[in-house]
Amino acid sequence: MSLLSLAALLMLMIVLAGCGGSNDPGGSNKPSEPASEPAPSDSQSNTNTDSGPKIAGELEIQYCVGGYGDAWQKSTIAQFKEKYPDVTIKESAGPKINDQMKPRWIQGDPPDLVFIDCAGGLDVPTAIKDGQLMDITEWFKTAENVDGELISSLLITQPQVFDGKSYTIPNVFGSWGTFYDAALFKKNNWAVPTDFDSFLAVSEQIKAAGITPYIHTGVYTGYFMGGFFFPAAVSANGDDPSVLQDIADMKEGVFKSEPVMKALQQVVTMRDKGFIDKASIALNHTDSQIQFVQHKDAFIPNGLWVENEMKKDTPEGFEFAMIPSIGQAPGGKYIANPYSTVLAVASKAKNPEAAKAFIQFMYTKKAAIEWAELTGSLMNFKVDLAGTKASPLSISASKYYSDPNLVVLPNFTNNADLNKEMENAMIALTDNKLTPEEWADRVEKAAAKLRAKN
Repeated sequence: MSLLSLAALLMLMIVLAGCGGSNDPGGSNKPSEPASEPAPSDSQSNTNTDSGPKIAGELEIQYCVGGYGDAWQKSTIAQFKEKYPDVTIKESAGPKINDQMKPRWIQGDPPDLVFIDCAGGLDVPTAIKDGQLMDITEWFKTAENVDGELISSLLITQPQVFDGKSYTIPNVFGSWGTFYDAALFKKNNWAVPTDFDSFLAVSEQIKAAGITPYIHTGVYTGYFMGGFFFPAAVSANGDDPSVLQDIADMKEGVFKSEPVMKALQQVVTMRDKGFIDKASIALNHTDSQIQFVQHKDAFIPNGLWVENEMKKDTPEGFEFAMIPSIGQAPGGKYIANPYSTVLAVASKAKNPEAAKAFIQFMYTKKAAIEWAELTGSLMNFKVDLAGTKASPLSISASKYYSDPNLVVLPNFTNNADLNKEMENAMIALTDNKLTPEEWADRVEKAAAKLRAKN
């Protein structure tokens, strides 16, 4: 190429370059945005970010080390950290952690996630009123666990609602029920009752064998109310728990309503047939449980903790088993009367996304089985424990609580004074000192006084 031609080419390049500019100081002819970063490969991606925000940073969890120990928490936290390596977990835990953490809750410096359990734990209604707990209503509606399952569909009992909103999720699931020794029943070829009629039938056989069929914890009559009376009243109300709400509301007339009177008549039937141990009224829960494990009595109303509570006094070969309810008519549904502990995310959590991720991680079949195996109790999760290392009682109970036909009662809180009057009247009824009508009159009179105060 000649020098003249080269010079002409250079001049053309300069002109073209000048045409690409702009006199607009705002840069209206801006360069295009840089291309998006390429998606990371599987080896590069954070295993916790299939969707939603990245789970990282510090996550503080508060939990009490009580009767269930802390083996499950330690194991679950270790597994969570393995899945989410970018998370650093701070465990605020111990037998007295609730008292130790109170100043921080008051000062507005709470942990991210709190398991509300043991003495001194947060009072949920007060914590909600004070704005300490996060409203999880909308999040929970669609929250899935790490296995892609809708958590709400897997729970035995659902979160309690406060003015239309949810702030907590039930964690540990316990239930009142009627307990028996499965080994004793197998030995004697006794049929496990499925309703009140079959309960009466097998009780006749038990009595004929020289064993009193039923003992209750007289000093703590709440065991009998929770394990027998309240479920029986719901069964008599067509499986509708509204009768318990009417009791909690001290609604006039409820104590003489048909469901309540039917449940009371069942108590009278048990009493008059001599099925209730007359020693019950003077015993506390421990003494009655000892008589039960010694086979002086075949049935006892109690809670799922009884196996662990009695492990030092239970003879070898005793197999704890339970029935959620025995007051239903033949073919009727079992009624589960639950109690539970709950967990919550603090409204001022510094890492709420990690807290929610932990909830999604723990509400799984794997975690539920591990909870049963390590604590001897049930997690609030529908799972069949057959074939696992869980206790025989947990395995027995889990079969009922995984049944879609089970009626699980919501939590009802009765006035303390009303509860006391109902319990005292129930003791008198089992001791043949009251009729059902007199029981109803006595309790209604107490309820009227309480209504007048309000």
